[in-house]
Amino acid sequence: MAITWDIRRRGRKWTGQEARERYELTPEKIEMIDGKLFWDDEQRLTMLGLLLENVGVDAAVKLGNPVAWREAVAQL
Repeated sequence: MAITWDIRRRGRKWTGQEARERYELTPEKIEMIDGKLFWDDEQRLTMLGLLLENVGVDAAVKLGNPVAWREAVAQL
């Protein structure tokens, strides 16, 4: 299933139908397998997308090394 993300610089809350649809994308529970959260990369990326919609890109880039973020963007 292809998800159309609406990730912005600032986080946003979901309302109405979108809130229900987004909640349905979450895994049933948080679990760790071989040192990684969730079962597979698809679940991890889905959770990352959901969280990025809520907190925004500006908050996310503060969590890591700015050089790594710049290098990743340069490779797009």
